[in-house]
Amino acid sequence: MAKELGDELIVIVAHDETVKRRKGRPPINPAEDRAEVLRAIKYVDDVVIGEPGEVSLETIKRLKPDIIALGPDQDFSCEDLKKKLKKEGLNVEVIRLPYLYKADRAKTSKIIQRIIETFCD
Repeated sequence: MAKELGDELIVIVAHDETVKRRKGRPPINPAEDRAEVLRAIKYVDDVVIGEPGEVSLETIKRLKPDIIALGPDQDFSCEDLKKKLKKEGLNVEVIRLPYLYKADRAKTSKIIQRIIETFCD
């Protein structure tokens, strides 16, 4: 879906500090591991790890995208992001991708829970 929006798909992975602040704990999979998984997807042209913070403005300035496609689970507003980008002199289209399916079974915490239930009882 995201790849169809432009010529190149670059994914920004949340910095570990950002994940820690949002979830209240460090990520189970560090940013570099998450990035490596994404690099293996044939539709992804490049993956970068964002800087700590809610919006990776410096990364966005460096990449100069035409479109930013927010994932359905990202909890900030498209309109707020557009305003922030415009304030920085960046004219970028911001859209939100729809949920294609909810992959709860693929969440790391759910996988760990299944392992514990299966092998530690």
